[in-house]
Amino acid sequence: MKPLFEGQLVRLAAPQAADQAVFAKWTENDEYMRLLDDDPIQPQAPDRIQFGGSDTSFYFHVRTLAEDTLIGFVVLFNIKWSNQSAMLAIGIGETAFRGKGYGSDALGLILNYAFNELNLYRVGLTVMNYNTAAIRAYEKAGFVREGAARQAVQREGQRYDLVYYGILREEWNL
Repeated sequence: MKPLFEGQLVRLAAPQAADQAVFAKWTENDEYMRLLDDDPIQPQAPDRIQFGGSDTSFYFHVRTLAEDTLIGFVVLFNIKWSNQSAMLAIGIGETAFRGKGYGSDALGLILNYAFNELNLYRVGLTVMNYNTAAIRAYEKAGFVREGAARQAVQREGQRYDLVYYGILREEWNL
């Protein structure tokens, strides 16, 4: 069996109260926030940062194996148990760890967890079409572009597509 929570570079960990300050710092990075979500951005105080899971979401923090540094998060949410489907979100908040395989490693771990532990059949996500690094990582992991909400996101007076991606269990196992 593959390890569920430990990859080559990162491990998936439970959120800790001390992590709130790190996440609050990341909300001050407008580039990170604009890559992460299509909602309006604003810095958050540590006490406003909420972590959590439920019956329809599984939330993990991404920590490096080498030094146990908190570098991001990954979550499966909006789980529809009867359909065996979920949505995925991932973010690498620490700039120094982007583009070096840490996010791809975390993506592999959460997909293994989704398909082999939660017995899901489908995982979907959305991404702004200007987030080309994330799109490359998703496609490398096996995600397939399924469509787009054309010009759904506005940033600095320009319109961008919100792109839909999905991966099925049999595509993951290839």
